[in-house]
Amino acid sequence: MRGTGRPRDIVIVGASLAGLRAAETLRAEGYMGTLTIVGAEQHAPYDRPPLSKQFLTDSTPADTALPVPDGLGASWLLGRSAVGLDPDSRIVTLADGTRLPYDGLLIATGAAARSGVIPGEPGSDQGVFTLRGRDDATALRAALTPGRRLLVVGAGFLGGEVAAAGRALGLDVTLVEAGSVPLERAVGTEVGAFMGMLHREAGIDLRTGTTVAEFRTATASAAVTEPGSPVGALTGARLSDGRTLAADVALLALGAVPATGWLAGSGIEAAGGVPTDARLRALFPDGSVVPGVVAAGDAARVPQPLASGAAPALGHWSGAVEQGAAAARTLLGETAPVFAEVPSFWSDVHGVRLRSVGLPALGDTVKVHECDREARRLEASYHLDGRLVGALTIGRTSRLAAYRRALAEYAASQRP
Repeated sequence: MRGTGRPRDIVIVGASLAGLRAAETLRAEGYMGTLTIVGAEQHAPYDRPPLSKQFLTDSTPADTALPVPDGLGASWLLGRSAVGLDPDSRIVTLADGTRLPYDGLLIATGAAARSGVIPGEPGSDQGVFTLRGRDDATALRAALTPGRRLLVVGAGFLGGEVAAAGRALGLDVTLVEAGSVPLERAVGTEVGAFMGMLHREAGIDLRTGTTVAEFRTATASAAVTEPGSPVGALTGARLSDGRTLAADVALLALGAVPATGWLAGSGIEAAGGVPTDARLRALFPDGSVVPGVVAAGDAARVPQPLASGAAPALGHWSGAVEQGAAAARTLLGETAPVFAEVPSFWSDVHGVRLRSVGLPALGDTVKVHECDREARRLEASYHLDGRLVGALTIGRTSRLAAYRRALAEYAASQRP
């Protein structure tokens, strides 16, 4: 019977950062069994943060490939998507019909860009892009040529970074945000206003309190009068406030959704991400453990001690690293709770670095300890019912160490 004792065959679905860290940890912990890594993309694991930064602006695209250690001994099935999971028989089915039996399974399929939310939304061949993977970044990079007009829809971290990259490349950039300031839900109005100032100082046309109601494309008659605008090509957009914008290129930066559709029919309710316990074990809707299955990274919803055990969507690089390693140890039989790390993230825009620890979005109170717009420095802490839940700095990274220690101590105190 499969699944008894130490696993003999481990399958990792997702050739991602979390998947690679899990594979490395398995071998480092002495696992000698069969290891199969399935990836929907043709690319071996790569780093995603540079895709909205250096990859777009450097004269030579940044090498985002993650180093794969010698001796990993994995069988790589790249360019092949998983389409089904039978947890009773312990089989993963791929799009080409391949059936992969497993004793242990890691779900690390990440997330996909949210799209299709604007009526009549054109595709990338018409000038409207999303950015999640390396192929997306390659296509967007080719479209960001000086003199063109870039429209970015959504002023979150991704949207802000691409808008900054567009300005650095010499494009006219308009950044549209439904909230009153950029990043309002993520980090609050104070920090959002600071980021809005940076965007405007860089020459970005920031429009807040509105969004795109519809895109406009070249008609047959326009294509005749404007040879540079073939039929169907993006020409602009109408905003929800009635104003219109001209644009040649648009990026939708409207968030991401877990890439878990392939789990339909498995009994795991994973539309918002695979629910797990503190050991990264996947859970059925009744709270019971899915035998032999763990999840990590953007595809997972992991209980967070700072959120009193809730499982918020994070999408952080550090989380993928830490969860991948923790999930691997769970597959190998470690019984103690293994994941209670302090989340962290960073963003680089307009020559400054925003860095955060904890979960700022949870806070009901923001305390701004420094806000020097001229020097481009900021420090803020976030509190929920008087308890520290996060901190953020711009140009003051060294000040995060004390916050991280306090958050780590609290997280450790919440371990079962």
